[in-house]
Amino acid sequence: MQKILVFAVSLVALLAPSKVNSQLIPQPWVSVGVNDSEATFSVGARAINWGVELGKGEDGATGVDVLKFIRVPVVSPYVGLGLYSADKGVAFSGGVQVGATDNVFVGVGYNTIRGINGQVGVRF
Repeated sequence: MQKILVFAVSLVALLAPSKVNSQLIPQPWVSVGVNDSEATFSVGARAINWGVELGKGEDGATGVDVLKFIRVPVVSPYVGLGLYSADKGVAFSGGVQVGATDNVFVGVGYNTIRGINGQVGVRF
């Protein structure tokens, strides 16, 4: 009986997600925003406090932003740098994401090409 108990506890400890393992699983989100009264959209994902966001801005400009998240207890602020087509060039972004529940987070951000945006995402 003691061997079974030790085996069961060891198995649970081995399979339980740790903080490090949970950071390796990407956390995707979608975003809708507005810039100069034109709708903008993006999708993104975050892992190990780095993120990538693919966005569509005004005048059909598409691009990618690389984001760095700063881990603090309740909120996750971020800053980013991106490159966009249609002669839009370099974009700067910043914002914050907050956990709404254990598996859902919301956020608000600003991108110099895509404008202000709202985000909703999931944690696995």
